[in-house]
Amino acid sequence: MKRISLIFIAIASFAFDAAAQTPQQKLTSLFDKNSREILVAAHRGDWRNEPENSLKGLQNCIQKGIDIVELDLKMTKDSVLVVMHDNTIDRTTNAKGKVSDYTFEQIKTFRLKNGLGRVTNNPIPTFVEMMEAAKDKVIINVDKGNPYLPQVFKVLSQTNTTNQAIVNVYDNMPYDQLVVKNNLPKDAYLMVVVGMKNDDALAIISSYKANKRAIIQPIFDQDTYPAIGEIYKISQSQVIWLNSLWPSLNGGHDDDTAVEDNKKEESWGWLIKHNPKILQTDRPTELMEYLKAQKRHK
Repeated sequence: MKRISLIFIAIASFAFDAAAQTPQQKLTSLFDKNSREILVAAHRGDWRNEPENSLKGLQNCIQKGIDIVELDLKMTKDSVLVVMHDNTIDRTTNAKGKVSDYTFEQIKTFRLKNGLGRVTNNPIPTFVEMMEAAKDKVIINVDKGNPYLPQVFKVLSQTNTTNQAIVNVYDNMPYDQLVVKNNLPKDAYLMVVVGMKNDDALAIISSYKANKRAIIQPIFDQDTYPAIGEIYKISQSQVIWLNSLWPSLNGGHDDDTAVEDNKKEESWGWLIKHNPKILQTDRPTELMEYLKAQKRHK
């Protein structure tokens, strides 16, 4: 009886440790070839329940145990990085105009709208505020930071969050050229976004083998491109991130197919067969439940 109790305690302890992984540990585990776990990335935070790209949305994701929160960056007139997807603030706030036309003092007086278009009390957060709130709690994926890469890495360094952030890069060039062009830190987690219909897609992907922390994000509006057949092979030596957001990013194997049409195997199941370590979704709760049922998420 005592032996059974000890075994139970050991199993429970292991389960607790797995659930309590830090974001830094989760990032490291992506590169473990023996791990079958797929991490879930919430696109623009918990935007179905809170304003997109908001601190409240970030906090909701942390409470729900979501692995990664994706956010987008823009820069104000006085060079402050704020979290905003569009070039203008028309769609998501109670004001209008380009982010770059306002100072930060002006920007912080505006309020974000929720998914129904109603104005909330949520201000537009700065990148610094988001990283401080995320520190040691959740992985952050930085999108649309390409024009500001030096400033992005300066903030990550200042907030001591470089080791829990994945930074997207879009320059259609080999890895070594990208590093020289932007003077990037060599220990950064970079994710190259690659259009799989491009003739040089596989060459660009291969060049990122030089970065042991690189992540590959293939995007494709059709699932018939020859390079699509190489994704599984690529996954044997590099970490793959796939999107289930909308059809033009995944050849029609998207969230709506999974949830609205209730065809999860044709959507998420199809993506999983290509061996990603990360799936980005607008349905993080549903995707986590699906992955747990497939024993691909803890």
